[in-house]
Amino acid sequence: MPAQRTRASELSPEPILLGLLEAHPAHGYELHLRLTRDLGSLWHLSQSQVYSSLKRLEARGWIASTPQPQPHLPDRRKLRLTAEGRRRFHAWLSTPTPSSVRAIRVDFLSRLYFADREGPQLIARLIEDQTRAVEADLRRLDSSRERSSGSAFGELAHSLRLRQHATLRPWLGECRQLLIETETETSGDAKDAAPTGAHRHPNS
Repeated sequence: MPAQRTRASELSPEPILLGLLEAHPAHGYELHLRLTRDLGSLWHLSQSQVYSSLKRLEARGWIASTPQPQPHLPDRRKLRLTAEGRRRFHAWLSTPTPSSVRAIRVDFLSRLYFADREGPQLIARLIEDQTRAVEADLRRLDSSRERSSGSAFGELAHSLRLRQHATLRPWLGECRQLLIETETETSGDAKDAAPTGAHRHPNS
């Protein structure tokens, strides 16, 4: 299984921008519109924040830009993904999200959004990997239950973390049901509903 990212604080919109550019090149303004339209419930980014992230990505060589002149206006810059940017994006896509409720809501759902372009097999693999990561964290939390201080506040904090992690397992099951099983059933129903005489000769 891929290595898990270690901290929820590492959440960054940069992989999201790489993923949007993998679909096709775009200008910064177009990327901000697409991010707001498709993932605005997860990522709340201003246009200036998107531009700052794009500058960092270009400085690292993960994206490249081509100037496009405009009459009486500054040049627009068409952005595209580089080979290194594509590698970085797919490494992020295949790496389980840190097991915190916030990270799962933002990072993992973003990964499912991009996996949906590839189909149900990738979605299933991401959900399975994430489920294993959550279960491993639950075992670790359970085994480390306040072995030292016995502080009431420490016990309450530990109990809260355990309960939050425990809610992730059934939720991941809902992801599977909604994104894979329901989709499979819908596809099967569509095939069954296809008219049996669709390919018959009109005079048959």
